[in-house]
Amino acid sequence: MNELTINLKPHSKTPLYEQIYRYIKENIQEGKIACGEKLPSTRALSAHLEVSRSTVELAYEQLLSEGYIESQPCRGFFASRLEGLYQLTRVKEEEEVLPREEKGWRYDFTPHGVDLRSFPYHVWRKLSKEILMDDRTELFRSGDSQGEYGFRRAVARYLYQARGVNCRPDQVVIGAGSDYILMLLSIILGTDHTVAFEDPTYMQAFRLAGDLGYQRVAVPVDRDGMQVAALMETGADIAYVTPSHQYPTGIVMPVRRRMELLRWAGEDPGRYIIEDDYDSEFRYKGKPIPALQGYDSRGQVIYLGTFSKSIAPAIRLSYMVLPEPLLERYKEQHRFINSTVSKVDQMIVQKFIEEGYYERHLNKTRALYKSRHDVLIEELKPLLGSCRISGEHAGVHLLLTFPEGKSEQELIQAAAGEGIRVYGLSDYQIHPGKEDQATILLGYANLTEGEIREAAGRLVEVWRKF
Repeated sequence: MNELTINLKPHSKTPLYEQIYRYIKENIQEGKIACGEKLPSTRALSAHLEVSRSTVELAYEQLLSEGYIESQPCRGFFASRLEGLYQLTRVKEEEEVLPREEKGWRYDFTPHGVDLRSFPYHVWRKLSKEILMDDRTELFRSGDSQGEYGFRRAVARYLYQARGVNCRPDQVVIGAGSDYILMLLSIILGTDHTVAFEDPTYMQAFRLAGDLGYQRVAVPVDRDGMQVAALMETGADIAYVTPSHQYPTGIVMPVRRRMELLRWAGEDPGRYIIEDDYDSEFRYKGKPIPALQGYDSRGQVIYLGTFSKSIAPAIRLSYMVLPEPLLERYKEQHRFINSTVSKVDQMIVQKFIEEGYYERHLNKTRALYKSRHDVLIEELKPLLGSCRISGEHAGVHLLLTFPEGKSEQELIQAAAGEGIRVYGLSDYQIHPGKEDQATILLGYANLTEGEIREAAGRLVEVWRKF
């Protein structure tokens, strides 16, 4: 080959050498320049394209370094074989299959919402810059499989001060998200257990337990949470509970019921309680009851928590506090499993906690959610003659229960007709029954006060017609 027809663009932001490099590379990848075919010399190509020889030499050097061409002494440059070369597959736009978009909702009362508009971006940038300011290669090495000690110490101190959790940093295990923590816990516990779940429950954990191979049973909840008498009849040896704010009913388990649950566990040293304290930070009436783990004197409560709900969903930082017997088992048999959270992310959140930013962020977010909570309840008052509100003292959602035989599906469809997405309690029930009462969940975290007023007003209008 004596020449290459390359349409160079001198005024492009892409340098000329890179335009030559890309042209030859793509032609080799597509087979237009065959394996073994000779390329023009740098002198000949530079004269043909009317560019400097150094420009062509830069392009050839890049192609040589990536293995697309070979240099043979006294003979010149030749296209290489592509076998063994790493290539990114080029996908034509017209062949790209895009994910199907869900129906566009004007307002979405998801109970999983988080207000990302209040995320402290400037603080996060500042902390990230401070941590990455120096060339610290150790940040990019594999860290402690249990999580970095400094971060675990910050988590342990926070849990003691905010939730009354009694633990050492040594008992804290860090993981990327609640699903990973549950999978790691299943390895530590083994799957030869029967797990009792509240009904209704957090379905993600229920489904995951089934996929992990556990036998699962449902235990109904009453006004105080999981019914311990019913739990005793199931034969379960692990109870998965959300005592600080039962999901999704919003029930706060009183101390008396907590003591009953601990007595149930104490009857057999092989029993455990998994306490999921997923959103204990948001409470609007009275002081929060300390975590169940703080009452545990036998080492039978496994405490789970996350920063995804209080900071942002993308902050995949969750943790568990292992009681002593399980901690020893973990260290002896499973500590080889590497941590799934980068050291950089752990250090950012550690500083976020230790320097007081987390406390300020929680106070700000709690005030925002409380204001939206109050607006939603105020706007729903016209419905109070035909429904009752519950679960309103904590968390980021509340429940409306219609006792007059109204259909849950009819209420959801009526809301959908206004472009409003609401959620039925039946989606969280392990054994959905034919309820005389329809219950709707309304989350308010990711809606502004103006949006809440508008959407709640529309719901009142359409639901009052039933």
